[in-house]
Amino acid sequence: MRRFPRLLLPLLLLAPLLAGCLERGQPTMTDTSGDDDSFCARSHAAGSPDYVNCRKNRDVQRANANSRIDKRQRDLGEYMLNNPSRP
Repeated sequence: MRRFPRLLLPLLLLAPLLAGCLERGQPTMTDTSGDDDSFCARSHAAGSPDYVNCRKNRDVQRANANSRIDKRQRDLGEYMLNNPSRP
């Protein structure tokens, strides 16, 4: 009986660390505005209309890429439902 509390403490300390391994769905959002800023600032002056258009275009490209990825994932799930493999 005395060993149980000694084993419980390390498990309680490790549980939050292991909980990160169970993340599902989209990963945490990363801030890519710094990358967009440096990309657009190389060819346009910050604050200029061309710079603003560059940033908007980068946002649109990222949104389109994300929607393509989501569509591929949905298509794969639908394919797997309609074509189950039978061992």
